[in-house]
Amino acid sequence: MGYYHLKLIGPRSTFPFDMNEAEKAAMTDHAQYWQRLAEEKLAVAVGPVFDPKGPWGMAIVETENEAEAEALCAADPVISVSLGFRYELAPIPSLILRQN
Repeated sequence: MGYYHLKLIGPRSTFPFDMNEAEKAAMTDHAQYWQRLAEEKLAVAVGPVFDPKGPWGMAIVETENEAEAEALCAADPVISVSLGFRYELAPIPSLILRQN
């Protein structure tokens, strides 16, 4: 098992502040998708990042390998509807997790 950082880049620099109806629907499906993956213990953390250079989404996932992490990205509803979103993926060689 390994950890991967997934960076979701929106279709334009002003997203999500000017979403159209198709994007809103896709983002609802996107949120439900990642909620399910969190419940299945594949997603460790997921959320928006309001970077001053432009907002983006992030997820940290735990999968068997990079191919499985890439498959999670490909299965995201915002990718499958072809609205201009894309993922960048990077391995996380070590991760300190808080203990509950």
